[in-house]
Amino acid sequence: MSRKHRRVLSESMDVSAAQKAYVKKYLSRMRRIRLYQLLILIGIIAFWEIGTHIGIIDAFIFSSPLRVVKTIAEMGGSGQLFFHVGITLLETLVSFALVNIIGLLIAIILWWNDSISRVLEPYLIVLNSLPKSALAPVFIVWLGANVKTIIVAAVSVSLFGSIITLYSDFKAVEEDKIKLIYTLGGKKKDVLLKVILPGNVPSMISLMKVNIGLSLVGVIIGEFLAAKSGLGYLIIYGSQVFRLDLVIMSIVILCIVATGLYKMLSYYERKFTR
Repeated sequence: MSRKHRRVLSESMDVSAAQKAYVKKYLSRMRRIRLYQLLILIGIIAFWEIGTHIGIIDAFIFSSPLRVVKTIAEMGGSGQLFFHVGITLLETLVSFALVNIIGLLIAIILWWNDSISRVLEPYLIVLNSLPKSALAPVFIVWLGANVKTIIVAAVSVSLFGSIITLYSDFKAVEEDKIKLIYTLGGKKKDVLLKVILPGNVPSMISLMKVNIGLSLVGVIIGEFLAAKSGLGYLIIYGSQVFRLDLVIMSIVILCIVATGLYKMLSYYERKFTR
């Protein structure tokens, strides 16, 4: 083996060793972070439970972890919990799909026709700035107290922001890439299909991660006002009859559902980037 080959092999071995050390250090750091997060969660739950027993925390107002667990077990055993969670999850997924499909289609139309975008842009900004909770009573009058109102309320929470974000991303694509398509004899359709949409897939996935949480928020707002089932309904019902364990249970499950939906999209994002 020549001196040059030995030097290259030695450098590659050094790089490999450095990479292994970095990965080992990174994994160790992530394990510590997860441990600290778990310890904080355990500490909060322990303080909450102990506080209710010694009188620092009012168990009637704030419930307690054991009462929440007992409520989950009771409602889970009767099947009511899965029914309410399923209703909220279904409404969220339908709203999420509508937001992304409608938002993408309208953003494409705005990008395609500059005149339409100039006309509609101020209206989109105003509608995006409008508090969506103020629209929910109007939707009830228009559509009635039913699932349609809940879905429309959820869609309204994130639709206009999605349109504005997607349209801005479409307009931010490098002009050189667009000019190249036209130079090669392509049409505007080719620019859309070969440059605009493929180049914005990462930003669209990131926007979906935001929209899934906003869709869940919108569904809960709709369920507060127009539902007879779902986690939002359980929160309102529990507060009205002073069953705070039911309210806290619904909030905890909402956190779990939101985390699960976000992790699901993050998984597909990592899979796509690979």
